[in-house]
Amino acid sequence: MTDDGPISTATAELVAWLAGATGDTVPVGPPRPDADPNRLSLWPLDIRPARQTRGSGGAEPFRLTVRYLLAAGGPEALTALDRVLVAATGAAGRTLVLEAGDAALWAAFGAPPRPALLIDVPVQVTHPTQPAAPVLRPLRLRQLEMLTFDGRVVGPAEQPLAAMRVEVVGQSYATRTDPAGRFRIVGVPHDPDHPAPVRLRLTGRGQVLTAEVDPTEPDIVIVCAPPIH
Repeated sequence: MTDDGPISTATAELVAWLAGATGDTVPVGPPRPDADPNRLSLWPLDIRPARQTRGSGGAEPFRLTVRYLLAAGGPEALTALDRVLVAATGAAGRTLVLEAGDAALWAAFGAPPRPALLIDVPVQVTHPTQPAAPVLRPLRLRQLEMLTFDGRVVGPAEQPLAAMRVEVVGQSYATRTDPAGRFRIVGVPHDPDHPAPVRLRLTGRGQVLTAEVDPTEPDIVIVCAPPIH
């Protein structure tokens, strides 16, 4: 096996394990009518789905099962098959399936039925992950300031609007205006080197309005015009 694909690798590993269990090399090939009666033969018979897993990290490997047919060439190979059966049922063995006696299976190979085992081998298809780019400069950590600012919500003629819901767009914090129309927003991230306006959403009196304010302004006033009918 020169190819290092997942199925080829699994086949090579299984051949090596069988050689250790039987003391002889097991050739890879379909069972033939004129097979050597003293030897076993191994053939990848089927590819079956396996349960996939999903992790929280990167891409999970794709899982499958390759089913192999391990057949005795004749009665003289039963001793080797016995050794495989004993080794496979040990503590660190292999998954065996005793369903190789289907007459249609042997008819497909054009060979007479013979003692055989099915061996299931789990296989994973993995993809290399891209390494992270190297860090060429020292890391600099900077903590953003958390601002608290006050404002007022008024209607026409500076009439204060009470019980208006005021929230920062994109954050869970929200408050309501008091009877004087005043509100206070707490804990808004602020970068003094790159100041940016804060987007507010105001809800109440049948309206949903948005406004961008400068959190560093000492007197923030938001005017809500009545809806036009």
